[in-house]
Amino acid sequence: MATVTRRGKSYSIRVSCGYDMTGRQIIRKPQPDMTDAQAEKEAQRQAVLFEEKCRTGQVLQGNVRFADFAEIWLRDYAAKQVRPTTFDRYKAMLPRINAAIGHIRLDRLQPHHLMQFYSNLEEAGIREDGKQHFKGDLWQMLRARSITKTAFAEQTGVSLAVLASITQGKNVSAESARRISDALGEPVSALFEPVGNDKGLSAKTILHHHRLISVILQTAVEWQVLFSNPCDRVKPPRVEHKEARYLDEEQAARLMEALESADIQNRTMIKLLLYTGMRRGELCGLTWEDIDFDHCTVHVDKSLLIVNKGYHLTTTKEDNVRDIDVAPEFMEYLKTYRDQWLAQKHRMGSAWQTCMDGKWESYRESLQKLRGKNFIVINDFGWPISPDHYGKIVDRVAEKAGIRKIHPHMFRHTFVSILLSNPDIGVATVAAEAGHAQPSTTLAIYTQVYHKRQDSIRSQMSETLYKRKTPER
Repeated sequence: MATVTRRGKSYSIRVSCGYDMTGRQIIRKPQPDMTDAQAEKEAQRQAVLFEEKCRTGQVLQGNVRFADFAEIWLRDYAAKQVRPTTFDRYKAMLPRINAAIGHIRLDRLQPHHLMQFYSNLEEAGIREDGKQHFKGDLWQMLRARSITKTAFAEQTGVSLAVLASITQGKNVSAESARRISDALGEPVSALFEPVGNDKGLSAKTILHHHRLISVILQTAVEWQVLFSNPCDRVKPPRVEHKEARYLDEEQAARLMEALESADIQNRTMIKLLLYTGMRRGELCGLTWEDIDFDHCTVHVDKSLLIVNKGYHLTTTKEDNVRDIDVAPEFMEYLKTYRDQWLAQKHRMGSAWQTCMDGKWESYRESLQKLRGKNFIVINDFGWPISPDHYGKIVDRVAEKAGIRKIHPHMFRHTFVSILLSNPDIGVATVAAEAGHAQPSTTLAIYTQVYHKRQDSIRSQMSETLYKRKTPER
């Protein structure tokens, strides 16, 4: 129990901490009794300590601005709790949010501020990340300057994949356009033309902004800085549901046929995506230790991401660890690929996971942290491959198969759709195989497939319940 006693112009604080072995009372004091001069000095010291706590966000009140609290939240919460790609996306979204509501105190932030912000995001010209289209022939410009593609990629910090997409007539980000223009010594307007600046942000993007604001304010509630979350009283824009696109049986058969002409690594990896439903990052983070050849299972517990010019090996999305059963026939095929993998490692000798070339050189620091891991998806030197790599591979295979607008994630959709369409497999089992935290997530993404499944179940029930026997004669 604490006792406070006044002594002249100062106070003495004493706390009883029980009794020692001799029966004497144990008294603790935070500090000895002080003179006026000592008390004034201690007060100054405490003021400095309190100021430092306020500056670093250890003392928060509702009168803190949204932008200041968001900075503290990003540093003390998001940096430790969310995946690197999510953190990177949050950092990219906050400047636009702070420009609109960052100056408002948390305790004065109202729903109408948020609604006004969302309406503004729908207006034309709001996009700051508008795509840019190259107006000339990039390769011809590089040849005229005697610059190789690889050297230009290293000079600009723009990947070879992005440079190749320019020659294919695809659009690039404003940041890539700026870097390329600076390297070529030309203004952006001379080489690129903006695309899509006449549109506002999509409803889905606005919803992402709403969710970020909401999670920040909800943290303020949990930290007892706010009494309630203003986002709870706001309805964000409604996002139109889009059914997941997947391959039908005929398309899958054509794709498998077209795959036979691909090299063994690409052939194996695309089949793994289709047969397991893994995400691309999960596939690229897969190591040989994750393959159980005896029990024909693939263990998925990590994902490879590329953020801020670095490779990062993280946990799976929603930390969902799972073992996926694979057909024994495919395991035999995977053994054949492993033999090729081991032969490549033997050929490289001391260069294995030591040498780098091309774009991998710019990732040297982050790749060194992954050295020694036996990634299944590798380049010639044993380094892991970017998850984006298979977009180009799939494009080529799909073109040969005569299938338009296909992307690697469609293999995952195909895998889940096949499982979900089987009425003998429970929805919870499908969700577990897909790595979804809740079965509701699976049903929300594959609504149409689930409705077909329900129709099939109802049809079977009707046939069973109302089937009449032919009377005997």
